[in-house]
Amino acid sequence: MTELLEAERIRFESAVPFSSDLHGWRGTAEWLAEPDHLLQVTLPVVMDDGYVHVFQGYRALNSAARGPAKGGIRFHPSVCENDCRALAALMTWKSAVTGVPFGGAHGGVRCDPTTLSEEERRRITRRYVAALGDTIGPHKDVLGPDLYTDEQTMAWVYDTYSILHPGENNLAVVTGKPLDLGGSPLRRHATAHGVLAATQRTVDFGYVHGVESIDGARVVVQGFGDVGAGVAHVFQQSGALIVGLADTSGSIYNRDGLDVESVTKHREATGGISGFPGAEQKDSRAILEAPADIVIPAALENQITEENAPRIEARLVVEAANYPTTPAADGILRRRGVRLIPDVVAASGGIVAGYFEWAQNLENQVWDHGETLTRLRDRVGRATERVLLERLKLAEGLDSYQAAWRRVQPQGPNLRVPTLRVAAYVLALSRCRTAITQRGVWP
Repeated sequence: MTELLEAERIRFESAVPFSSDLHGWRGTAEWLAEPDHLLQVTLPVVMDDGYVHVFQGYRALNSAARGPAKGGIRFHPSVCENDCRALAALMTWKSAVTGVPFGGAHGGVRCDPTTLSEEERRRITRRYVAALGDTIGPHKDVLGPDLYTDEQTMAWVYDTYSILHPGENNLAVVTGKPLDLGGSPLRRHATAHGVLAATQRTVDFGYVHGVESIDGARVVVQGFGDVGAGVAHVFQQSGALIVGLADTSGSIYNRDGLDVESVTKHREATGGISGFPGAEQKDSRAILEAPADIVIPAALENQITEENAPRIEARLVVEAANYPTTPAADGILRRRGVRLIPDVVAASGGIVAGYFEWAQNLENQVWDHGETLTRLRDRVGRATERVLLERLKLAEGLDSYQAAWRRVQPQGPNLRVPTLRVAAYVLALSRCRTAITQRGVWP
């Protein structure tokens, strides 16, 4: 297994013991752990130089038990089958935790988008959508943006699918589209607003010792792309002191705070945030260890590892990226008393906004920015509170879960008070299991 799929399996297995019916639950759990289907497609594409280059594309659908699948597509050299499987599963759990009637999917094309022209990206996108064929659709599998794909990519997805399915309302086949093609006004900063809502509800709940409010909290954001820049902006608007930022060019730190708008202008002028005047220069990964109350990894996977977790000074880690913390690092942070809001909750704003866009498209409606923002923050906030309460419930019933585990596996591990990640997975798996039980197993 690749690192992401292994991490997903560890997360999944940590939640399974918290069931009073392990014998009956195990089979359903194994079903949810495996994708409903995997698709690999070969994509011959004529490049700008006139030569044909062959790309590999993938799409994994984890589960459609609670509704049509939903998940992003990414263009990146690391795209592979196992990573798509892991990310598809994560989308299933995000949908279940937030109460969105979707299953999970994920896919992409193995390529280096930084070396491609816009025309080449367009051809790759169209070929990929055509190759997926009727496995995708508004009521089957709904695509969305991810790493190195954006609203323009989604416009090409919509157009290609519409050409292949004329005479139908095809807007809902993809989310993250431009506004003029039925997109949501929150399409760029949905994840950021979800991160803020999850953090606010967690802090208000009293879960983080020493952090009583976002207002005045010192915050570090690793990653200054669409998600990270949005996170920095909304947290600063809520009164947080943004003391550290990072992108691929490096990182900057100022204990007295950074003006996010000024950093954005510097990046636009120079191509990166490195060299921003009046700030201490650091390595992109080292910024995670900088003095702060809250650290928000908003870049790639596997950023908080066994190597740097012992040096993280923050009281709270909020996962705005998917899989930014390795399982080994999870254990270290737990032992050190560092609280963590997992990606399955904190980074769920994107799928919530995607659901809103999908619902609007099906009904040919348009929601304004204020209504969409209010609904998103409310849904993510309520989901966060439900996970916090789930953790308390599991902690209170720890002895009964341990006894049930011992009946199944006498030499099994000693269960500990669950983290928010375990509680989120337990909640998600429970909702998926309920849907499967109510629907029945066909035939």
